[in-house]
Amino acid sequence: MKLGQSLKGAIRPIAFALLQMTLVFAAMVWLLDSGAKAMGYTWQWQRVPDYIAFYEDGEWWPAELLSGLWVTIKISLISLFFTLVIGLLTALLRLSHSIVGRAMARTYIALIRNTPLLVQIYLVYFAFGPMIGLDRWAAAILVLSLFQGAYTAEIFRAGLNGIERGQFEAAKSLGLSRFVQYRYVILPQVLQRILPPLTNEAVSLIKNSSIVSVMAIFDLTTEGRNIVSETAMSFEIWFTVAAVYLVLTLSLSALSTWFEHRLGAAWRRE
Repeated sequence: MKLGQSLKGAIRPIAFALLQMTLVFAAMVWLLDSGAKAMGYTWQWQRVPDYIAFYEDGEWWPAELLSGLWVTIKISLISLFFTLVIGLLTALLRLSHSIVGRAMARTYIALIRNTPLLVQIYLVYFAFGPMIGLDRWAAAILVLSLFQGAYTAEIFRAGLNGIERGQFEAAKSLGLSRFVQYRYVILPQVLQRILPPLTNEAVSLIKNSSIVSVMAIFDLTTEGRNIVSETAMSFEIWFTVAAVYLVLTLSLSALSTWFEHRLGAAWRRE
């Protein structure tokens, strides 16, 4: 019975996300077709699959867009990991009793949140990167992690402040170490409460990863720009790139909804 309810609860968010993607896709197709007819533009969608994958020597090979998508996913996943680490550590510093730690955390958040991401990329890649030996990949991951980490830190801080003081005292009274307290008592509750805003930050991270194209990293956006410069298929390629980003972010939202349901179900069982 419980297994059936769990599966039913897991399928619902995925089905809802698929319905969203279908409706958005249908609306985009209608708008594009209407605009093309009004402009007298001849679509060349039949050429787009050649830039996604191609068949050669009896095998399918990834083309430019698929290769760029893989680069975007790798940068986003690695940056997301460091974003969560930086955000959590910064939030703990903000809530610590150390005056120096709180000052460092506040300064970091203020500097990052009040300067544009593009400026930060230029500073790290062109100014600080050569001084400390960072290549373009390391610089991109560092900038994205620091940028999103500043916003994630405030989400973690709000979640930690929302935990009742009695939870900390109860964990301490059991003789648990500080690490065990946070690992098994505090952070699971925090994660359940902050998962929706964390998902928003992950979605923003995926979208912001497109800015690394200025560093000559061949992500999805860079590959799309190169294809447009070669073929002049601006509409087809950029709409395809936008659709890929849309699928990525909606899939992430569906996964987050499913995970949130599982966390809630786990806490209800306990």
